[in-house]
Amino acid sequence: MRHALAGLGVAAMLVLTACSGVEEGGEGGYISGDGTVTTIDPGDRQPAPALSGLDLEGEELSTEDFAGQTIVVNLWGSWCPPCRKEMPILKEVAESYEDSSVQFLGLLTQDKPASARAFNDKIGITYPSIVDDSGENQLAFADSLPSQAIPTTWIIDSEGRVAVRILDPELGAGTLTDLIEYVRKSTQ
Repeated sequence: MRHALAGLGVAAMLVLTACSGVEEGGEGGYISGDGTVTTIDPGDRQPAPALSGLDLEGEELSTEDFAGQTIVVNLWGSWCPPCRKEMPILKEVAESYEDSSVQFLGLLTQDKPASARAFNDKIGITYPSIVDDSGENQLAFADSLPSQAIPTTWIIDSEGRVAVRILDPELGAGTLTDLIEYVRKSTQ
């Protein structure tokens, strides 16, 4: 019964956000999301791009390292007010999935690794981030669900396909958890 109610909650949320778009402009010279959540039915999902690069410590990192897992990718920068606001939510949900087959991964944009490390240390973020100075990893989503705002969160299913894009600067832990569970159940 609880799962059915959670599914109904996700469905209702999707209906309510389906007509939303992206706000033009935003504070600090970036485009912020307006609450849009896009989900893709399993049969219509496109392959996720292979994201790779150096992590915040200068070590090679790739989404291929997490093959077979559900991957939550968050485009962020420590300079971005909505990113800073949602990080405690991401931390909370990431910690709740520590012992499961869900991997969180940051995609750092327009930022210095030292600034990002300091911010992560302050908040307590322990999941890795790929430094995406060139924007190449961000642009790799163009064939599936392109980024239209900062922050953007994508959920990649365990079969390596883009299942969800979230453009919600007010993202809550319950919503993110419901979307992760939707993706996990859709690939069982």
